[in-house]
Amino acid sequence: MKIKAYITLMLATLLMAACSHINEDEQLIYVKPAAVERSVLLEDFTGQRCVNCPMAAEEIAKLHEQYGEDAIIAVSIHSGPLGFHTNPRFLGLATDLGDNYYNHWNLEYQPVGLIDRGTPAEYTAWGTLIRQELQKTAPVDIDLMVNPGDNNQIDIYTEIKGVDGNTQGKLQLWIVEDDITAFQMMPDGTRNDNYIHQHVLRAAINGEWGEDIDVQEGYSVSKNHLITLSDEWKVENLSVIAFVYNNSGVLQVTKTKLLNDDEVEQ
Repeated sequence: MKIKAYITLMLATLLMAACSHINEDEQLIYVKPAAVERSVLLEDFTGQRCVNCPMAAEEIAKLHEQYGEDAIIAVSIHSGPLGFHTNPRFLGLATDLGDNYYNHWNLEYQPVGLIDRGTPAEYTAWGTLIRQELQKTAPVDIDLMVNPGDNNQIDIYTEIKGVDGNTQGKLQLWIVEDDITAFQMMPDGTRNDNYIHQHVLRAAINGEWGEDIDVQEGYSVSKNHLITLSDEWKVENLSVIAFVYNNSGVLQVTKTKLLNDDEVEQ
């Protein structure tokens, strides 16, 4: 029994000694995060007085049917000379925020779109540009959670995970609203007072151009934001959009509704 115990002790000592000679940097093996598919941000610069803009909206609906609304995150930015601001008689969807974006990109006509912040393009070219963007992978992944609070406030938690290389850029958060009934000039020159507008940009949550982020591969950065909703918005139709961009364009985008289907039914 003593000989067996002695042999066991010697084996354990040898194993411990062998382990002690492994360099610390060789004991852990880095595993690169899995590649993340790219979602595409489509910024549709539109206006209620734009007779061709409903055709761009139809193109977005076709693209959503083809690729899915998770793959293509569309935002209708009412703005520019054909945008319409609210007056005492009619609901307008144009905002100063939208006008600032329209002017920043030096846009000259409507409808016109930016695909992942690339070169402005007519809606007839969106499908080709989107197919090209969908072939890419994203260097970051975005998790977005929304918790409704009291007094018309919502708390937004965003986590940006580094997937491929080190990413420096900006995180932008927007509020968009669906199913808004407001007038729209139509391609035949008539005015439709019961037109249903989708994914309308309502506000920027963290500033007009977002906030700086720096995330390394294999690590994550998190942000919390609290926003008070306008009484003019229907909470059941609201969503939050989060995207990361830099000088090369939009790197990843995601979207989540404020209320899930069960909460809306209640």
